Amino acid sequence: MLHYTKIACFVGGALFGSVGIKLLSSKDAKRAYTQVAAAGLRMKDCVMETAASVQENAADILASAKDINDARAAKEAEDGIDGENA
Repeated sequence: MLHYTKIACFVGGALFGSVGIKLLSSKDAKRAYTQVAAAGLRMKDCVMETAASVQENAADILASAKDINDARAAKEAEDGIDGENA
């Protein structure tokens, strides 16, 4: 009896696998794969635009921070020179 159960499970699995392959390679499935791939490409474009925006903002912030530090260093240098002369 156990022998027949194993054979039945094997045959059932083989049939299920064959039907699964037929379903996965059907025209409807290929259309679905195409739609998913297109959505993935749209998502990639959106993420890349957001990343570019973040990089631009980070570059602006870095430039502003450097300007602030340069101005502060120049002011400290002026104060240091004035302090030495006094």
